[in-house]
Amino acid sequence: MRYDLIIIGAGPGGLTAGIYAMTRMMRTLIIDAAEVGGQLVSLYPDKAIQNYPGYERIQARKLSDKLYAQAESMGCEFRETEKVIDINDGKEELIVITDKNEYRTSSVIVATGMGMFKPKKMGCRGETEFENKGLCYILPPKEDLIGKKVVVFGGGNSAIEMALIADSVTDTAIVHRRNEFRCDESNTNALGASNIKAVMSAELLSVNGDDRVRSVTLKKGDETFDVAADIVVILIGISSDLDDLKRWGLELTKDGLLMVDDAMRTSRKGIFACGDVIDYEGKYKQIITACGEAATATNSAYKFVKKPYWA
Repeated sequence: MRYDLIIIGAGPGGLTAGIYAMTRMMRTLIIDAAEVGGQLVSLYPDKAIQNYPGYERIQARKLSDKLYAQAESMGCEFRETEKVIDINDGKEELIVITDKNEYRTSSVIVATGMGMFKPKKMGCRGETEFENKGLCYILPPKEDLIGKKVVVFGGGNSAIEMALIADSVTDTAIVHRRNEFRCDESNTNALGASNIKAVMSAELLSVNGDDRVRSVTLKKGDETFDVAADIVVILIGISSDLDDLKRWGLELTKDGLLMVDDAMRTSRKGIFACGDVIDYEGKYKQIITACGEAATATNSAYKFVKKPYWA
């Protein structure tokens, strides 16, 4: 069997590409090394998204589920927990080799986001010792937070949004090493209107406890003090693994992301890309941006494969 298009990555960009491909009647397969949904389900499934058009407010997992359901209903095929190892050139085709199978296709869209990622760590005392014993890098389900003292570390949108979720059910604090947050103004306003205690310009010295987390030690200026904590959530970013891109022979930017032109074409014939995995001047990493790039990448793949008279 030969596909018209194989999409690598099943986050919002990859799912949108699949939806657009099916409107063009392209036989499409979407492959993901983890599960469908990308960061929406793996990093912040309970996050409330307020800037995706058409929804005043929608939970990240629900948005992912809607994109998945639409792509599947239109006829996209899916392979989850299947990692793409190589993309080889065949005779007027591309051969996508995974750890489970190999597939033939006329075109490929790379929509892997930040790849197989892992959370950045603080490097403080007790961090390794108490991981999964009250210290985590993804906010636990809300029902597990009730009656607990939650301390969130971070200063970006994700940290504040997770703190707001926790604050809806329990006593919550957020700690940031700088004196101002780096987030959308709407999140700053929501934080100010909440019951969250914000500790600014503070450094985490240690995570303390016995069989599980009991407190954290902070330093603010010349003052060192402890804050009681049952759950510590560290949300200071992610480290990505994009080594696959080098192995696939694609030209990268100085930051290690994919270089594309305005049609989302990569340096290899028949391979296109969209989402957080690509970079260009003025790039703005948002869900809606990935979806727009996905539409462009799919249209370019369609023209490459079908060669319509108007292209």
